[in-house]
Parts: sequence; C-alpha cells; structure tokens
Amino acid sequence: MHLDFRRVLWPTSVLALAIGSNAALAQSADSAAAPQAAAEAASDQAIVVTGLRASLRDALNAKRNTAVVAETISSKDIGVLPDVTIADSLGRLPGVTATRDRGNASQAAVRGLGPRLVLGLINGREVASSEPDRNVRWEIYPSEIVSSVAVYKGQSANFIAGGVAATIDIQTIKPLDYHGPALTVRGGAIYNDGGKDIPGYSGLGARGSAQYVGKLTDNLGLVLGGTYQRQKNGFESFQGWGYNTPDTGTPPTDASGNKINAPWGAQSEVKGLTETRWSTTAALQWKPGSYWDITLDGLYSNIKINENQAQQWYGRSNGWGDWGGNFGQPGDIYQPGNYTLAGNTVTGATLNNYSSVTNVFGKYTEDKTLFVSGLNAKYDDGTWSVKTDVSYSSAKRNNLYRSVATEFYPSSTTFATGAGQVPSVSVSGANVGDTSAQTVQSYYPGLYDGPQRLHDDLGAGQIDIRRAVNSGWLAGVGVGLRYSNRVKSLAYGSGSVGTIGGGNVTLNAADLTAFNVRNFSVPTMVYGNFDTIAAQSVVYTPGADDPTKGWRVREDDMEGYVMADLGGNGFSGNVGVRFVDVVTHSTAAGSSTSWDPNANNGSGANVTTIFPIQGNSHYFRALPSINLNFELTDTLKLRVAAARVISRPPLDELRANRILSVYPPQLTGSAGNPTLRPFMATQGDISAEWYFHKDAMLAVAGYYKDVDTNIGYTQTTQNIGGADYLITGPANGKGGYIAGVETTLQMPFYFIPGLDKFGIYANAAFVKSDLKELAPKANPFPAVGLADFTGEFDLWYSDHGIDARLALKHHSPFTVIYGWDASQLTRLDSETTLGASIGYSITKNISVRVQANNLTNQVARFYWNNDPNQIARYEKYGRSYLADVTVRY
Repeated sequence: MHLDFRRVLWPTSVLALAIGSNAALAQSADSAAAPQAAAEAASDQAIVVTGLRASLRDALNAKRNTAVVAETISSKDIGVLPDVTIADSLGRLPGVTATRDRGNASQAAVRGLGPRLVLGLINGREVASSEPDRNVRWEIYPSEIVSSVAVYKGQSANFIAGGVAATIDIQTIKPLDYHGPALTVRGGAIYNDGGKDIPGYSGLGARGSAQYVGKLTDNLGLVLGGTYQRQKNGFESFQGWGYNTPDTGTPPTDASGNKINAPWGAQSEVKGLTETRWSTTAALQWKPGSYWDITLDGLYSNIKINENQAQQWYGRSNGWGDWGGNFGQPGDIYQPGNYTLAGNTVTGATLNNYSSVTNVFGKYTEDKTLFVSGLNAKYDDGTWSVKTDVSYSSAKRNNLYRSVATEFYPSSTTFATGAGQVPSVSVSGANVGDTSAQTVQSYYPGLYDGPQRLHDDLGAGQIDIRRAVNSGWLAGVGVGLRYSNRVKSLAYGSGSVGTIGGGNVTLNAADLTAFNVRNFSVPTMVYGNFDTIAAQSVVYTPGADDPTKGWRVREDDMEGYVMADLGGNGFSGNVGVRFVDVVTHSTAAGSSTSWDPNANNGSGANVTTIFPIQGNSHYFRALPSINLNFELTDTLKLRVAAARVISRPPLDELRANRILSVYPPQLTGSAGNPTLRPFMATQGDISAEWYFHKDAMLAVAGYYKDVDTNIGYTQTTQNIGGADYLITGPANGKGGYIAGVETTLQMPFYFIPGLDKFGIYANAAFVKSDLKELAPKANPFPAVGLADFTGEFDLWYSDHGIDARLALKHHSPFTVIYGWDASQLTRLDSETTLGASIGYSITKNISVRVQANNLTNQVARFYWNNDPNQIARYEKYGRSYLADVTVRY
C-alpha cells in the first residue's frame, strides 16, 4: 500500500496531542468533573436549549451513543439547515460527498465509494428505488418528514447487509416518542437564478408542508403529514459527446504515427425545467402495555419533471471526429495552424468542412413515485426482546423524450474546449439563430426516445430475538432472520418521427425567440414552446416496446445472524456473524444481427434475430463483525471495529440482455452479466472521540478497506455458439484498497466571553486508494465516488430566537456515472460551494427563515476518459434561495 502517512495521519497527531493533554490533566480534572457536570445539568434545567444549537447537541449525543462508527443528523438540524433535499444535509457530514442533479444534491458517496455501494434504508428497512440499479436519489424524501438520519460507517451483525461504503437510515417521526407542537405548517417561495436568461421562463417556485402529531389516547398516537414543492431550477449546459480514442473508436493518425484523440462533437443545452414533488406520510403508534410498542407507517412521494429544452448540436453531420483520418495532412479536416493539441487530445480547432449545426426543440418528461409501508411490533420486558417487522415498497418511473430539429451547414466551425477554459463554439457562413429560417428537414425531423417504464417491488419480513444476560462481560445474546423478495423490471418503448405532409416544414417565426447564453460562448440559440412547435411541424408515432432493451431481475435474499452484546467496566460492544444467501433470476431478450445476401429478394440486407435469454446466480457469504467501544475517561471514547462487508451487484447489471453483431472478422456485442459476484471487502475502523464540553467534540476516525472485487464495464472475449465475440459489459474487477482519515470538530466558543452563542462545525476527510474502474483500458478512472479530499467548515450563531449558519463545502475531483448508464464514466472536477441560512422566531409559535445555496455559482465541470482536456459537461446551476414562514401550534 502506498499511503502518504504525512498527509493522512496529521489529524491523528493533533488529536493525540489533545488526548495527551487531557490525560495529563486527568487526575485534577476527575476531581472537578462531578461538580462541573452537576453545574451543567442545573444550567440545562434552568435554560432550555432550542434551535440550531439543540439540534447539533442532539446529533452529538446520538453519535456518542451509537454502537458503531456513525454520523447523525437530528430533525431540528434538518429543519434549520439549507435543506431543499436531505442530500444537502448528508453532504455536510465527514466523508460524505453529494453529487448534484439539475442543481440539487441528489446521491451520496461515502468514504471514497460511490452511491452503488451505499445501502439506503427507511425506518431500518431496505426500500425500492426508481433508479435502474440500487441507488437512492435522496431528493425524493422531503426533509420535513424526517425525525433523524444515521450514516453507519461501521457494520454490525444485526444490520441488513449491503453497504460496503455505508448504510444510511432515515427515521420518520413516531408520535408517542415525539415532544413538540402538535401542528406544524410551513409555506414559502423558492427561487433559482440559473435559468434567468431563458425567454419567458421564471425561476420562482413554491414550497409548503403541514404535519400533525397527536396522542389519541395515552398509549395511541398518530402522525399525518404532507409536503408540496414546485421548483423552477432551469440552467445552461455545454456537453461534449465523447472522443475518438484507441479505446472508444478509430482515431485519426498524424504524420508521425501518433493516435490523436478527436472530439465526436458537442452541444449546448438550456433547460426550462419545472420539478414538482409532493408527498404524504402517516404513522400510527400503539403501546398497549409497558412491554409492547407497535407502529404502522407509510410514505408516498411523487416527483414530476417537465423540461422544455433548447439545444444546439455541433457535428451531427460532417462531424469533428475525423474517424480513421490522416490528422494534419493534406485533405484532412484538421489542417496545420488550425488546431490546438494538449498532448494527443484536440482542445480547439477551426474546421472548414461544413459541419452541421442542429437546433433542437426538445421536451423531456419524467414521473416517478415511491410507496413505502411497514408494520413493526416490539416486545421488551427487560430480559427478553422480540422484534418483528414486515414491509413493502414500490417504486415506478416513466420517462419520455421527444424533439423537433432544424439544421444548418455553416462553411466553418471554430471550437475551444480544453481544460481550464470556458468552452466556446462559433460558426461562419450561416445565421443559425435566425428565427425566420428554422426549417424542419424531412430527412431528420427530430427524435422519439421511450417511453421507459421502470418498476421495482420489494417485500421483506424479519424477526430479531435478544436475551439480556448481564453476566460478566456478556450483556446479551441475539439472533435474527430476514427474507426479502425484490423484482425490478424495465420496458423500453420505441417510436418514429415524420414531418407533417412528408416534406420540409418552416416553423412560424412568431413562435420562436432568439437568445444568447451567459455561461459559455456559442452561436445565438432559438427557444420556443415545444408543444406549439411540434403541433405545426411533426407527427410522432409510438411503436411497440423494444424487447432487446427490456429486462426483468428477481432477487431472493435470505439473511440470518447470531450476535453477542458485550459490556463491562468501561467498555461495550458486540461480536457476531451474519449469513447472506442470495439467488437471482434474470430474463430478457437477446438479438443477433448479420448480413444476409439472400434477403430483400436477393439484393441483401441486415437481418436481426431476436430470442429469449435468461441467467441465474447464487452466492452465500458469511460476514463476521466486531465492534468495541472503550470509555477511556468521562469525556474520551475509543472505538475499534472490524467486519466483512458486502454490496450486492447493481440490479440492472444483472440483466440477461445480449446484443450481437455478426460481421466477420471481428464479432462484437454488448450484454449484461447475470453471474456477477457481489462487491466484497474486509474493513477495519478506529475512532477516537473527545467530548470536552456538552456541546463540543473533537473526533478522528481512521479506516482501511481491502476490497476483494469490484464491478465495472470492460471488454471481454466470450465464446458464444462456438465463435469468439468481443463483448462490452459489466464484469468483476480485481479490487484494491481504500484507506482514509476523517476529522470532525464541533464546538461553541464557550471559552470566549461574549461569543459563547457562536460556534463552528468543521470536518475533513482524506482518502488514499488504488481501486480503479475497468475503463478506459489505457488509463482507468479511479473508483466511482473516490475523492482524495472532502471538507466542510460552518460558522453558526444560535440565541435570542436567531439561528444563523454559513456553510462552506469543498471536494477534490472524483469519478461519477453519467446519467443512468454505468458504462458512461466521467470525472467531476473539484467544487467549492457556499451556503447560508438565517431563521428568527418571532414568537414561540411563528418563525421565519431565509436560505441561500451555491452562492458562488460553482461550475460543475466533467471530463471523459480520465483526461481533463476531454470535456463531458460544463454546467452552472445558478444560485437558489428559499424564504418561508413556519407556524406551530
């Protein structure tokens, strides 16, 4: 292992000095500890701490009392932070990085491992997801419905298996355990300025919620709540289509024989986006006696996305890729003096090849729903405890893309897209932004993609039994059993587009508006209402589902565990083993396309044969774990843990699809992989936590993960029907190691007179790893989610009814998956985002708050093939603002 200990271990040294100082003062401090604690307790009884400071204290106490290495967020914390989505709050925790989608924090990477290796739970239950794999998009969960969030970085035998990176568990409110106002109503406005230059588009949206928590009797409680959010988060995006490299195509060759990485083309895109989310939640809790606790709960959430898009494509025809060309030589599109290289990558050029410019008027719609329900019954008499839980969740997604296109052929195109520069494109010889010259060509009128219909059903049942022993170091013994059945499927529609009347159609200029983007330099673009434009120019004809793109995967997961709880003088913990037995079944369609010289009345044609295909898999794993917690002093805690951990393969990668191209001499294809083995790792954790004040903590956690195998996309040679094919698809990799250190400091300035109501929350995480994706073959990406550094620094104030916070977040570059296709890897450049919030309690029952996110309008820049000069996306999402009023009664 090549670990830079000077970089990774310096925070440990800082804590060691602090611990050493604390230990040196231990004898004198111990004599004063009891009076000081009594004084603090008396002070707490006299003054009720509320607001931001109370939520930080709640989170600190929850972390202190967990049995494993974990981070927590309290409901009060979520209520006062910039929390358009729960992912905003998750992203502030040490070692957690949230990726942005349409400007919102969406998915979470933890400890250098991507969202595919994070297990998401609701009330301790695995839930269905509208993503094609197992990922959870956290924005589907409104923060208003949440009681607390725990990010478990360690593993325990009684945890559901599945989180090599971490397990994130969202807890909703239990009415009998709740202490607060019965009715909470909140309403306000949201504004995003990323789309302020879009003609006729406003970034003003709205948000509201209402929640009632009541006790119907002394032992029966009810929660009812609902939320609504309409967000207008439009933005501008520049996108590179990819590059002609030795790994991805047939690149041109210069006079010296060097392969040159030429861009395929690019596009600008402006999204007039409306995202609407509403949800409802309910829970009924009954405690029929002192030993029983029974809860029935449910959650429904729906998100609708409507994007009216203006796009401008560069190089759809007469492209930039120079496939198999003689780069820089006579007759080539790249001529000496007209291009710029960074290494072997083209970063800019002027092309005189009449490369097309296509104006695209697009509309993308997405409708996704989530339903989660469960019944939990717990009996605990102090000696025996029995917990049973049954749950069902269902997630659905329907999405469709349609477009209308006009096209121009300017005589020359100039572009610049290299690292460190704002991308630009200019053309000469055509006025591509002329609203009176937008003609839909019959040879390319537009696109019809979809609809995609994804459905995920997950049912589960489990029982946990524990017997308290309290004999010596053995505190108790527990066993448990869990079974889940999950079925995820995708149906993929098709369709065609034609012009009305079959000829060219010129659009009505009165329905179009020419405009220019702000964040990069491209030719004048054209915007219009898609429905109006489509009605006057094209006909869409939906077709049958494409069987080669659909699939169905069923997973049966049986898990059981045996665990001993440990306890003694100054220590606690547990040791156990969890057993995981998984069977998967995949069904889909395969296809084989070849040239048949006898087809088409003897003139020859490509012929595709479609056939059913299926695949099965079974694996069993034993996952031992141990967690030990030592109370070194009243304020100093040491945790040591080790575990064997697993993440089941992404469900979409288990698909049985196989598409073959039979064109000798090279036979090729693409496929899923029903026989993928799970992600496996052995991990060790050590954490030192110093609680030097009732509101303060200094912690350092170190960890090491030895990953046996990972999963990525690559090309492998497979023998199919006696012939060798070069197949592109998911496969298991050789794994690697991840090592890291996380530091956290949470502290009010209690030691500075007059500043005791101010404080800081700061964390930093350092990661070192040799874990790689499997592509590109010549220069593989680091593993998805692997950021060498993440850090958060917050300043806060909490007193006199005012809660204020200034939050700065930074991460170094890391790998992300482009959209839903795990084969499309990009690298996200480093980002620094700044947010602020302030709230004021006008009375005990009425409060107001104002929040702002992304105040620096941080650019999100992505690049292909692990090369910063190969641009994938350049996006600015704009600043977002929230102002609302809360009434509690």
